[in-house]
Amino acid sequence: MTEVKSVKDRVIKALERVRPYLQSDGGDIDLIEVTDDMTVKVKLTGACHGCPYSLQTLKAGVEQAIINEVPEIKRVISA
Repeated sequence: MTEVKSVKDRVIKALERVRPYLQSDGGDIDLIEVTDDMTVKVKLTGACHGCPYSLQTLKAGVEQAIINEVPEIKRVISA
């Protein structure tokens, strides 16, 4: 369980790095869960929620930032 907490802490740190970019467009992101199979579940909020580019933002921006910071993570999905 300690390892998962460590992973979660690093995911939170990675999200804090991308959050200002999302907020500059009127959006934000919430961490929902880091699963045992190393999937990160997030929720895009504000202007990002429902935006036509949200999937691109999630995959090209958020997922890459998290995987660069936490290579153990397999994927990032919208919850």
